[in-house]
Formats: sequence, C-alpha cells, structure tokens
Amino acid sequence: MKTTAFIPIKLNNERLPGKNTKPFSDGTPMCHLIQRTLLRVSEIDDIFVFCSDDSICKYLLPRVKFLKRPSFLDTQQILCSDIIRTFLQMCESDVYIMANATSPFIETERYSACIRAVQSGEFDSAFACERLSDFLWFQGKPFNYNPRHIPRTQDLPPSYRELSSPYVFTRDGFEKHGSRIGEKPFMCECSKLECVDIDYPEDFIIADMIYTYKNKQKV
Repeated sequence: MKTTAFIPIKLNNERLPGKNTKPFSDGTPMCHLIQRTLLRVSEIDDIFVFCSDDSICKYLLPRVKFLKRPSFLDTQQILCSDIIRTFLQMCESDVYIMANATSPFIETERYSACIRAVQSGEFDSAFACERLSDFLWFQGKPFNYNPRHIPRTQDLPPSYRELSSPYVFTRDGFEKHGSRIGEKPFMCECSKLECVDIDYPEDFIIADMIYTYKNKQKV
C-alpha cells in the first residue's frame, strides 16, 4: 500500500508573510521541522513539498521531493479540497498524508499512529486533535454546560479541535467523499505543545520559544 506525504506550501501568505520559511532564533527555517518529522516516519514511502514557487527548493532536505503546483492554487478563493484534489491528480498513491509546516511540533508517533489506523482498514481517515475541557460558548449561548450549575472542568464532556496536521486519507475515500475526513475517522489526541499552530506573528513568537526550549532539553 503506497503511502505518500505532501506538504502544501504557499509563499505569499497574508497574515504572516513568508511564514513557512521563516527562521527560528537559531536560523532553522520553520519548514525544516515538518520535513524532519516526516523523514523519521517509517510508514511513509515518498515526501513531497507541493508549491508553485521553485525558490522553495533551496529549503528541501535530502529525500524530500519538489512537485510544482499550479499557481491558481495560491489565490484566496481556493479551498483545501482543491489543493488535495490537484495533488491526487498529479501523484498516484493509495494513502496520503497532508502535513502542514505551520504545525511543527507534532511528534513522529502521532503521524505513525494515524497512518497505521488508515492502513489497517479499520478507519477510513485520521486526523490529529486537541482535547478541550473548557467552558465553551457558541452563538451567544453556553455550548457544553449550564452556567447555573457549574461543574468542574474535568467533568465536562470533552470537545475536540482539529489540528492542521496531519490528515491521513485514502485515494478511494477522497474520491468518494470529496473530503480529507471520511465517515469513520481515527482521532489522534495530541499534547498542548504539539497543538501550537502558526498563523499570526504572535504565534511565531510562541513557537520560537517552544522550539528554543525543546532544543535546550536535548542538550
């Protein structure tokens, strides 16, 4: 069962320009972290960076391939499903892993767990998530608790937030549902540090501090 990971990268980001290649304090480009993680996942056969700009090639690590995507996928009107559909048209595989550079701290084990869940056939897709046990409101009303009978947070029914990486799905599943999540997904819960996602300048500041801390722990 051929398994292919792809990292969609757009260089003309609006909220944080150049975020995918933005260097951490030690000079390491952010997109190197996701590449390093995927290279350690034994279940993956091929890894591609899917980008319309050839200049991304200087940021590719050994054994990571470049696949040039059409520039129309860089516009604001494009949906995630459009990017996935185009990649599937350009790259033949059985199982796909969509991995975003903006989620740099998700551990290798999470990727492996998601891939194995889909490869087993027990689940038709998989994604990483964050468990939320907080007092939540939706459209001006309490969503998961009664304010007149406030429970302990640990007793709240948990909600889950999808993370931006990884999403694992099959070709057949995407063609059937038109989505990276099928009817029976495997949900892989991640730690707080893993759940950091980078969209805005302040997100990068937090991520840089975490990256620096994690590096010091390795020494």
